[in-house]
Amino acid sequence: MKRAPRVLLVNKFYYPRGGDCICMINLEALLRRLGCEVAVYSMVYPQNLPSTTSHYFASEIAFSGGMKNKFRAACRLFGLGNIKTSFQRLLNDFRPDIVHSHNIHSYLSPILVKLAKEQGCRTVWTLHDYKLLCPSYNCLCDGEICEACFTDRTQVLRRKCMKGSLSASALAYGESLWWNREKLQRWVDTFVCPSSFMAQKMRACGYDYTKLAVICNFIEQAKLDSLQTPVTARDEEKPYYCYVGRLSDEKGVKLLLKVAATLPYPLYIAGTGPLAEALKRKYGRSENLFFLGHLSSAEVVALVKQAHAMVIPSVWYENNPLSVIESLCMGTPVIGSEVGGIPELVREGDGILFRMGDKEELASAITEMMESTGYDRQSIARRAQARFSEERYWTELKRVYKIED
Repeated sequence: MKRAPRVLLVNKFYYPRGGDCICMINLEALLRRLGCEVAVYSMVYPQNLPSTTSHYFASEIAFSGGMKNKFRAACRLFGLGNIKTSFQRLLNDFRPDIVHSHNIHSYLSPILVKLAKEQGCRTVWTLHDYKLLCPSYNCLCDGEICEACFTDRTQVLRRKCMKGSLSASALAYGESLWWNREKLQRWVDTFVCPSSFMAQKMRACGYDYTKLAVICNFIEQAKLDSLQTPVTARDEEKPYYCYVGRLSDEKGVKLLLKVAATLPYPLYIAGTGPLAEALKRKYGRSENLFFLGHLSSAEVVALVKQAHAMVIPSVWYENNPLSVIESLCMGTPVIGSEVGGIPELVREGDGILFRMGDKEELASAITEMMESTGYDRQSIARRAQARFSEERYWTELKRVYKIED
């Protein structure tokens, strides 16, 4: 492929809604800088970024509202409605060499991968969650890690894993049967797993290891440059640690605050979520716990760069969390739960791992970190910025794209 490749990027939303969206948006910018021709396909949504291909986007659907809305959304799960027509028009007009999908279940559909394969495109799919293995995405049941659906998909029905709803769980079950492993492996050339942990789970569930590539997420160069801007310590006399993320059960924030309330070190908590109000009611008067709510990107950078450590207390299979990557790129060590892909990111000298859900180990890790002066923040940042650079990511992605220098 001598000319610049044409790459079509696909994700269900096209704004920085979550890690999957951020990864795709960053990849789009990187590919454009490298001289590739790039187009985007997504779902129409009010918060989407401007795009020259937005007139091709799938119509907006919602799983809430009246029966008409729910019916349209249910049809989308199985690739019905206008999605095939709109995507085929873009394939015909843009004629991509590579179609790189990201998070496409529910609001889009795996039918897009089938259409791209039939068009003769190379098909790549980056997996940001466990949807191909767990119909409810997250390998959780009643707040506990669960792999029951790895061997028996009917468990999503029996346990009502989707929002505690039988109807929602039935749809998830039907979707998993329709878009089964045999079909997806036939249509997808390479599944990109951001962590070795995810690749291992995919392999354990019968996916062909020759179709799996492990490529860790990257931090865009502009962000790396901004992370190197010096900041003044918030409180040099009383260093603090921080949590940045969603305030929800799977993130382990209940465990963290229960432990943090017993320790003398200030903890700054940035983020919102379903547990926000309950946690503020319970811990809002604590002398060492500070709820900051939603912060801008610049405010998050300032918070994390000034922190003695970032803590990631997750109690689910984190895949390749950007929060850990960004913290290390700033030189801020990480206290991480030993679960999912987190141990792959927090190497020796980068922080401390503790056994998932263990209050004593978490308390010990926080105390050790807060009392330690042995972490070389410049070395942490230097190692991380090399590991998570655009250059490293592109070197590995070129092999998946089958692009020769």
